[in-house]
Amino acid sequence: MVGESAKNMIVFGDSQNMKELKNESVHLVVTSPPYFNAPFDYPDLFDNYDKFLTMIKNVAKELMRVLKKGRIIALVVDDILIKGKKYPIVADITKIFIDEGFRYRDRIVWVKPEGYIRISRRSGVLLQNPYPMYYYPDNLQESILIFQKGEFDYKSISQDIKEVSKIDIEEYKKNKWYLNVWYITNVLPNNNRLEKGIAAFPEEIPYRLIKLFSYKGETVLDPFMGSGTTLKVAIELGRNAIGYEIDIELLEVVKKKLGIKQSYLIRDRKEFEIIIRDDAKRLRTKLQEKVTKGKK
Repeated sequence: MVGESAKNMIVFGDSQNMKELKNESVHLVVTSPPYFNAPFDYPDLFDNYDKFLTMIKNVAKELMRVLKKGRIIALVVDDILIKGKKYPIVADITKIFIDEGFRYRDRIVWVKPEGYIRISRRSGVLLQNPYPMYYYPDNLQESILIFQKGEFDYKSISQDIKEVSKIDIEEYKKNKWYLNVWYITNVLPNNNRLEKGIAAFPEEIPYRLIKLFSYKGETVLDPFMGSGTTLKVAIELGRNAIGYEIDIELLEVVKKKLGIKQSYLIRDRKEFEIIIRDDAKRLRTKLQEKVTKGKK
């Protein structure tokens, strides 16, 4: 195995096979799977919805393997509207992870400001046609699904590690982390030059989840890394970071976000291994072929 729990690593490859990671080498997973064929994420990546769910199931199997017993997976997901059809992604992903043996621990609702809606305002249909049955609400929320692999042994953590990882109770209370509704401004794909066209979540989400569900020195994994937000926050919070991403065109974006020069972090010279697998290259070719075909 290439990967070790104490190594920072980026793999450009399909997370349905995380062969670089040893069994039970990860302490926390924080991620947002690709939105099924969404125009702002990976349009037409999946041939159909069943193939999307199969991908999620395969990743869930790998996460069951690499995650330590008692540890947490946090998934930022939402139902998606594609060409007038709504797909129940939250419900389907919940069922998949439960079927794979994870315990459904909780669901946090992430609420975005009304002025930051990414998609078109669906409620305009009713404004144009003020009659029953024309109602379609605008979506201002996403779900943060929390799953756990068995029971956590609280006695397995030394008192020293507990103390250096202690949660700031004033911050916890001030920002109301104790509620299952979090009001956080989202990142729009066209508002940030570095993340243009990327469905990235705000740093505040992994910041809270990493502090609440991991200890310093542990390893945080993002199997759908995108621009590397989870990894950036994990490093800043004194954790090790591992990310998987299929789109190799994001390599320079990730390196810039993480401050990587060659294979090192500029901030603390901590080694950061970068692996580019053939499956990522094949996927890039497939996506380019789809785009070319669509233009004809």
